[in-house]
Amino acid sequence: MFGPYNHGWMFDGGFGMLFGALWMILFWSIPVLLVVALLKYLVVKPRDKAGRDAQPEHKTPLDILKEAYARGDINRDEYLQKRDDLLEK
Repeated sequence: MFGPYNHGWMFDGGFGMLFGALWMILFWSIPVLLVVALLKYLVVKPRDKAGRDAQPEHKTPLDILKEAYARGDINRDEYLQKRDDLLEK
């Protein structure tokens, strides 16, 4: 039941050392993987769902005009006049 050094069964033949090494690897791999994931998140460019590089949205002059009207920067008459001017081009 006991080995020549009067230890229990866990330490006979390096069995306990094996579990200690596995726990140490598991203990240190989780923080290392978290750091790697954080660095990847901070460094890699954001991509859209199709996998292409994300491009900033290009707004047309009509979109900008609609936003200005929605914010209340211009009144209805100005909006209609400018919209008609833009659509005539």
